[in-house]
Amino acid sequence: MPTPAVIEQLFRLQDTTYRDFQAKLLPTVAADDIIGVRTPTLRSLAKQYGKDDRVEDFISSLPHHYFDENQLHAFIISETKDFDTCIAQVEQFLPYIDNWATCDQLSPRTFKKHRQELLPYINRWITSKHTYTVRFAIRMLMQHFLEDAFNLSYAEKITTVRSDEYYINMMIAWYFATALAKQYDAILPFIQKKCLAPWTHNKAIQKACESYRITDSQKAYLRTLKTKTK
Repeated sequence: MPTPAVIEQLFRLQDTTYRDFQAKLLPTVAADDIIGVRTPTLRSLAKQYGKDDRVEDFISSLPHHYFDENQLHAFIISETKDFDTCIAQVEQFLPYIDNWATCDQLSPRTFKKHRQELLPYINRWITSKHTYTVRFAIRMLMQHFLEDAFNLSYAEKITTVRSDEYYINMMIAWYFATALAKQYDAILPFIQKKCLAPWTHNKAIQKACESYRITDSQKAYLRTLKTKTK
């Protein structure tokens, strides 16, 4: 599956209205680097390509030029069933992710069945100097370790992350807002003790208060915990 053939097919599926819409949401991606293929179409294409013996030709051709190539790549990896193969693909791809959308679309199904094997990788990714590798690590903790596999040490690890990067801090806020919805009593002390940077702390409270899974009384109390920011 040579990359030129993939790009040619993506342009055949182009929706210019959708391209212009996406360009407004992706400040880290040049508008000319967005083709404009809708997400359901890319997901369908990923399932088709995933069955092609030549798919390795495409996912090994890094870096990609177009945002849509990266999205397709993320969807292909997400469908990979073998854990070891999937991890290798993720590790190869993470350094080339340059936007929040591709980072958040990378969601391997096999990880749910291999949580313990996944943890050492998360522990390494979260210390990366690459913005979207750190964001991905935090999102994996949010996606796979907030219910039956929850452990306070994971939340504690995230509080040690300090960054000036908006897309990291927003993910930290998202994690704690989601954690409050799922593990309120356990997570509340992190908010009470102001364990997060001020902006992230307030954003976590804001996002928690937007959740229907948190009661009105809990929201009222959380609002009293907001802190002043410069």
